[in-house]
Amino acid sequence: MAARGRISHVIGFDDAPFERSHRGDVSIVGAVYAGSRLEGVLTGKVRRDGANATRAIAALVGRSRFARHLQLVMLQGIAVAGFNIIDIQALQKVLGVPVLVIMRRRPDLRAIEHALLTRVRGGRRKWRLIQRAGDIEPAAGVYVQRAGINLATAEQVIRRFAVSSDLPEPLRTAHIVAGAMETGDCRHRV
Repeated sequence: MAARGRISHVIGFDDAPFERSHRGDVSIVGAVYAGSRLEGVLTGKVRRDGANATRAIAALVGRSRFARHLQLVMLQGIAVAGFNIIDIQALQKVLGVPVLVIMRRRPDLRAIEHALLTRVRGGRRKWRLIQRAGDIEPAAGVYVQRAGINLATAEQVIRRFAVSSDLPEPLRTAHIVAGAMETGDCRHRV
């Protein structure tokens, strides 16, 4: 399924920072945009290195007042809370809207595979989810994986929503809010 028409109603998700020694739940934030206007914020929790991110994001979006107008889900990376990998194909199918994973840099897939297969419970299944997400492609100055959206449309959306940096505003906002929720201040580059 390819996205049709101009995409204007977008939600961007990012996770809150956490200490390396942290176990348990990690906060996630979704910033909802209608064009250039912030419409709302969704918050939830996912398990550190767990397997519930896809369900948690689908539930947050699905029960929100924004669900019926939503046209695209943006993710800052395919994993939240460490190695809680998001199944972008399943998320796209459940929500019925395209999913676009955005990364500033091309990830080192060999290092990720090694870490998953040697140190993470359920690592094989998680590695398969990353592979199933498809190729990592350059697009509009960042890298993407995508479900339900073609590359040309993905590039248009990124360029339209990337106002202050190479990251689209829904992801920047989710990052800022998540950082402030956890530490009282956003300390990382956005």
